[in-house]
Amino acid sequence: TRTPVVRPAVTETTALGAARLAGLAAGLDLDPDDPGDTTTFAPAIPAAEAQERRRRWSRAVERAAAWEEAD
Repeated sequence: TRTPVVRPAVTETTALGAARLAGLAAGLDLDPDDPGDTTTFAPAIPAAEAQERRRRWSRAVERAAAWEEAD
């Protein structure tokens, strides 16, 4: 599927989460469901090209997995 990806503006989400929880515990009026600023990335290449890239990527992963030697 060609699903848009939503990324938070703050990429240090662990630190942000800890700070928001501390703020809530301190009595600040924060909306726990508010994700804050985000950036959305929508698929930009044609579906057929995306499918071909995915096929090639899957083949590369299969080949890389075969490199591991069994003990």
